[in-house]
Amino acid sequence: MNIQSTGKLNGFSEITSGAIKEAAEKFGTPLYLYDEKFIKDRCRLLLSMPSAYALTVRYAMKANSNRTFLKIIHSCGLKIDASSLNEAKRANLAGIPYEDIILTTQEVPEGVQMASLKEMIKGGLKYNACSLRQLYNIGDFAAENKIKLAVRIHPGIGAGESASRNTGDDYSCFGIHRSDFEKALNYANEKGIIFGHVHVHIGSGGSAAVWKANIDLELSILEKYFRGAETVSFGGGLKEARMPYENAADITELGLYAKAQTEAFYQRTGRKLKTEIEPGTFIAANAGYAVTKVIDKKQTGANGLNFVITDGGMEINARPLMYGSVHPFYAVSNGGGLLFSQFGENEGVNYSAAVIGRCCESGDSQCLDENGVNVARKIAEPEISDYIVIGGAGAYCSAMAPMNYNSHLQAPEILFTEDKTFKVIRKRQTFDQLLENEV
Repeated sequence: MNIQSTGKLNGFSEITSGAIKEAAEKFGTPLYLYDEKFIKDRCRLLLSMPSAYALTVRYAMKANSNRTFLKIIHSCGLKIDASSLNEAKRANLAGIPYEDIILTTQEVPEGVQMASLKEMIKGGLKYNACSLRQLYNIGDFAAENKIKLAVRIHPGIGAGESASRNTGDDYSCFGIHRSDFEKALNYANEKGIIFGHVHVHIGSGGSAAVWKANIDLELSILEKYFRGAETVSFGGGLKEARMPYENAADITELGLYAKAQTEAFYQRTGRKLKTEIEPGTFIAANAGYAVTKVIDKKQTGANGLNFVITDGGMEINARPLMYGSVHPFYAVSNGGGLLFSQFGENEGVNYSAAVIGRCCESGDSQCLDENGVNVARKIAEPEISDYIVIGGAGAYCSAMAPMNYNSHLQAPEILFTEDKTFKVIRKRQTFDQLLENEV
């Protein structure tokens, strides 16, 4: 099949309805399909972000930790933000040197884990102290080895697309709170520890205005408290537009604001700060699609809903259940034709349904409102064995999936390469693998 001869799902991806059909037939459904060109284009866009003195872009690998994903992104010139010791190990095993990785975690390593952390730090890993206890535990080692630490500060302001994605206000616990700065600094001074890197992440998908306010607040904190810092990280959380009515973050606008503020900081203090950002969703989300097959259709009467049941639901995308998130839909016929695109005109479409999965769980739906209730969404009515494609599935889908619920198997991950071929980057889990650790 010439997959270029059929309809493109939307205006920002190279993936076509023909590619969906071909991938589904070759690898089975459900599956994740990623667009390599989109990933690279996003990396290049972020690296072009204006900055005053120097800019480092780190990929928040928790968004999608697949080894091939990491290799592609690192090859584009990005470094890595890891959220656990195991993530740091995975990135290193993907060929990324520890000197290109920063560890920002809620973990408090002890025993074997602490020994492992110290070896990583000796190998170049940057450790971001996110609590007083973490700082106290690593303090002697850092002092003895003259290692500069990073510190994550809790600014007291935050933003996100939902309350559970706000990581900066007083109802979240990420970083050392401003009320504990004196304790942290007194300890660092006593030990001779230098905080060379100060980091804030206020949440995922918040407004540009709050992101800018965080820049101002963080720079004021550096000026007052962290006078030895050479690098400031403004975090990630850059808004991505999964749906047509959403607006993505304007990278140039945000970069110019950060540039102006760091230049003003230099004029006040004589300190030229290097800057960092750590996007995840902005790179990965719209690079990915979850491809499912229609296995049944139901309805619940005149006052109810139409339901389209697919072979992949919450176990491949739990974001609607967790956050009330909305993802774009595409319908592709079993023959490879594009029946519906969330980004198309679709004037003739008068069918609506809730798209749900096969799990024995009321929340197994891609169409939940803010109260967790199923709502119908406009989509071309598919036939059995047609495909429903869930867009915006490159970030926080495979990485967070409750994949073995109801003993369903982990879906494979397939890369649609720049030369328009398919590459398996994670095999489908087998039933034996599902059971192998049970004793």
